[in-house]
Amino acid sequence: MYVCGLVIPVPEDCMEDYRRWAENGAAFFKDYGCLEIVESWEDFVPDGKTTDFRKAVAAKPGEKIVFTWQVWPDKAFFEAAEEKMHQDPRMDSAGVPPFDAGRLILGCFAPIFSMGRET
Repeated sequence: MYVCGLVIPVPEDCMEDYRRWAENGAAFFKDYGCLEIVESWEDFVPDGKTTDFRKAVAAKPGEKIVFTWQVWPDKAFFEAAEEKMHQDPRMDSAGVPPFDAGRLILGCFAPIFSMGRET
C-alpha cells in the first residue's frame, strides 16, 4: 500500500464544485489503478497555537479545509501510473480546480502501521 495525501484550502461556497471536480478526478485515477480515494470536507479543524491545517495552507477567511488521500497498490505502481497519467490528454482537460492549487500540500507516504486494512 502507498498513500498520497493532500490538504487543500477550498472556498466555502465551492463545496459542490469541488465535489464534482474530485468525483471526475477519481474516475481518472481509478483508470490508472488507484484503489481508493477519500475526500473529506472540514467539519472540525481547530486553530493551533503553533501550527494547524489552516496555517499550513495559508487558508483565507471563507475557506474550508479538504483532507484527501489516495491509496495505491505500492510506490512503484504509483510512480508508473503517475508517469502514464501525465501523458494522458485527459489530465490537461480536467478543468480549472475550484481552489488555489498553489497553496495545497501534497505528500506521499509508505504506511508503517494500519488498523482495519492489510498493508
